[in-house]
Amino acid sequence: MTDESQGAEPVADASPDLAPVITSRFLFVDVAAQRAKQLRRGALPRVERHPAGPHKLERLAMEEVRQQVIQYTVPTGFLGKGTIS
Repeated sequence: MTDESQGAEPVADASPDLAPVITSRFLFVDVAAQRAKQLRRGALPRVERHPAGPHKLERLAMEEVRQQVIQYTVPTGFLGKGTIS
């Protein structure tokens, strides 16, 4: 989750409503961790919190990423699997 001003580009061309599906569990963890940090700093949740749902902000962040409501970017030239071209 970086700014456009830091030389990042969107991961994939997806609909404006839903973020691209994350297939890498490492990218999933990174995106969810960034979102949990935002939630701890006071960001509003983007999914409805149910009383029986997750109470920890980390779980809420993971649910937001699973539901594709979190937009994210990766560095330019990132190919996955630890390689950068």
